[in-house]
Amino acid sequence: MDMTGKVVLITGASRGIGAAAAREFVAAGGKVALVARSAGAIEALADDLGDAAIAVPCDVSDYGSVVDAIGKTETAFGPLEVLIGNAGLLDPISHLADADPDAWGTTIDVNLKGVFNGMRAAMPGMIDRGAGTIITVSSGAAHGPVEGWSSYCASKAGAYMLTRCADKESRDKGLRILGLSPGTVATDMQRNIKASGINPVSQLEWSDHIPPEWPAKALMWMCTSDANSYLGDDISLRDEDIRRAVGLI
Repeated sequence: MDMTGKVVLITGASRGIGAAAAREFVAAGGKVALVARSAGAIEALADDLGDAAIAVPCDVSDYGSVVDAIGKTETAFGPLEVLIGNAGLLDPISHLADADPDAWGTTIDVNLKGVFNGMRAAMPGMIDRGAGTIITVSSGAAHGPVEGWSSYCASKAGAYMLTRCADKESRDKGLRILGLSPGTVATDMQRNIKASGINPVSQLEWSDHIPPEWPAKALMWMCTSDANSYLGDDISLRDEDIRRAVGLI
């Protein structure tokens, strides 16, 4: 897939799916802003990727910080064309009756408000230009409850509805808005899940998880017209037809 010259901003780019996606987009010719709170990690990745990437420290739960990150991206590369909302937390892993309220609220701030902040900051410019793609990294937890994950499930369900609302309001203005439900991915988050032992997901073996390069490739495919039939909805990477379309099978 050719992304030559496309300006892409990826949140949660310091590791896992975000970092893998950054590598994919740069390899395809894109210009990528790496956004995360972990300044050192994204700076190291930007150094590795070269002139096609910049590191932009940002807290997605703060709207002003997101606006500033988009401004820096556009100063460096030009108008933003693709926003990948990947930043996410899975805390606290505990039963709802025992959950720490502050940790629970922080996950809502990142997983739900963070998605809103990205959409709210990016959409006006995209609407003015009549084009733009916004993809949110979703989850099966957006569509069904998982024991011990109340904050994650609630926030991902809310983000899924934001995807649907944003699509309803802006598809006719030229925007492409959709979500990716990647399944279980071999990232640091899975190590924390495994350690919790609280639900069936925590019982999975490391070999059961897909590599982060798979959702990274799916995200790039979703930027093409081949994914247009899924606008306003989540694409599941568990679906063999999707894996085949992306080129994973």
